[in-house]
Amino acid sequence: MQVQARTSTFSGQQLVTRRPFVARAARPSVAVVQAAAATEESERLRLNNLSPQPGSKKNKNRKGRGYGAGQGGTAGFGMRGQKSRSGSGIRPGFEGGQTPLYRRLPKLKGIAGGMGAGLPDYVVVNLSQLSKFAEGEEVSLESLEEKRIVNLSGRESRLPLKVLGTGELHAPLTIKAAAFSASAKSKIEAAGGQAVELPQKPTWTRQLHEARVAAAN
Repeated sequence: MQVQARTSTFSGQQLVTRRPFVARAARPSVAVVQAAAATEESERLRLNNLSPQPGSKKNKNRKGRGYGAGQGGTAGFGMRGQKSRSGSGIRPGFEGGQTPLYRRLPKLKGIAGGMGAGLPDYVVVNLSQLSKFAEGEEVSLESLEEKRIVNLSGRESRLPLKVLGTGELHAPLTIKAAAFSASAKSKIEAAGGQAVELPQKPTWTRQLHEARVAAAN
């Protein structure tokens, strides 16, 4: 690239300045630009050269530290109001006293809404799922797991079994469970089987606890 010096000539009462001629370099091709970008990207992603993107890291702006900080007298907070005072301000979700959004929205029932009433109390099995058992076999929570009718894990592994009456029972079986629905019990007995209700740990109540303490003394 050759650059000529700027020249000046004086003609009469006017000084005429001639702009020098500048030879411009040719634009690089798209392939050259892409290759250069790829090279720069590969260099930036080396383990010894990792760094944040330019502009992604900024120093924290300390508000309200005097006129010398260049933020003015109120530092962008205004002159009056709760948000202009010192302190933490308002809590998240507060809308000035009106009913906030998290209280206006409807809540789902049960476990989806955070209520313990939605958690199951039993491992539920219907009569239609007992077709894998042969005549005279015993059905329990352990045998159901062996035949892979139920797959228990976590909280469900500590729950008792309950049998419901959906479907039909075509073979007499001895079913041991913590609870039976009325329809399930009648269908089991109609097929010649037996519904054995297992005793469960009673729910703790103060009245029951006091009765046990009095009986022990």
